[in-house]
Amino acid sequence: MNEVYFEQQVPEYRVQGEWADLSEVPIAHASWAHHGLAVTGSGELVGFHAGQLVFFDSGGRVVRAAETGLTEGHGITAVREGEDEFLWISDPGFVFTCDGGDGDEAWAPLFGKGIRHSTREPRVVEVNLAGEVVAELPVPPRDPAWPPSMMGAYCPCGTAVDEQRFGGSGDIWVADGYGSGVVHRFDRNRRHLAALTGEEGGGRFACPHAVFIDRRGGKEPELYIADRENKRVQVYDLEGRFLRTFGEQRLSSPSGFAQWGQLLVVAELYERLALFDGRDNFVGYIGDDSPAPADRGWPDRPGWPNALAEDGHARVPGVPSEGRFNSPHAVAVDAAGNLYVAEWLLGGRYTKLAVRA
Repeated sequence: MNEVYFEQQVPEYRVQGEWADLSEVPIAHASWAHHGLAVTGSGELVGFHAGQLVFFDSGGRVVRAAETGLTEGHGITAVREGEDEFLWISDPGFVFTCDGGDGDEAWAPLFGKGIRHSTREPRVVEVNLAGEVVAELPVPPRDPAWPPSMMGAYCPCGTAVDEQRFGGSGDIWVADGYGSGVVHRFDRNRRHLAALTGEEGGGRFACPHAVFIDRRGGKEPELYIADRENKRVQVYDLEGRFLRTFGEQRLSSPSGFAQWGQLLVVAELYERLALFDGRDNFVGYIGDDSPAPADRGWPDRPGWPNALAEDGHARVPGVPSEGRFNSPHAVAVDAAGNLYVAEWLLGGRYTKLAVRA
């Protein structure tokens, strides 16, 4: 197939901060938002708060919420099968907490008391728009050579589906970023086929946090993997053959993907979005203008991504100045080209970049 690319500038947009009315989700304020985003065919934005799928209209109002029985909707991917629409949800099986021990929410280290493990097992499930599970992937086999993380041996972060409506195979790719640090491949019948470790060419993954199937510009579809702790994206074909890496010297913390016209938006947990064109060329940042992005590490603000009160208790950080972000975790784009950003912090926060007509 001939490669066809379209030059595209960043769309003109206006920032709508604090876009979602989370007061309509009574338990949202007391939980850390650590979720994915998706847009349904009807234009609803889907997030996840305290065990519930939450559906918002284009104005940020809650349309409905659906209980799921899941611990976390860390990754949410919308798919269509015939006339029906479903969501694949990656649940790593734990939730972040601010565990003060005195009935109040206080800061605790992220990798100590700051993680409270659920009694539920990690899962990757397909649900309908009522939140009912219609399919589930088996826990994949594990090579003893893969070192488990301190969060567990299997903690899936995100899912991408090679949808048959686009001529794809129906294969399902799962990023086990918080577990063994590999990317699993399942066929459409949910049978495990293989696992990628990064050693196929680009080097061992370090927290493969999100996966995305790129079909921009008429090229053969490719699998993009957010290799977060290595500060890059690794690219494979859909047979699992390594192709290339990109983003080195440009990325600090790639955590999620969305296609915005012909641009690729990469959510960077460390306070910004990064944009790339169809040839993986860097276009620019939104939300950050650091002069040395490749050298950035974990933000050093006490209590990040939250803020600390004088008594050491966690509180929601102040609203960033317009066009800036605190901790982007997931991004999604609707049919009108509007871009949505969900941030990882106590209570949650949504921003809409509304394209100008």
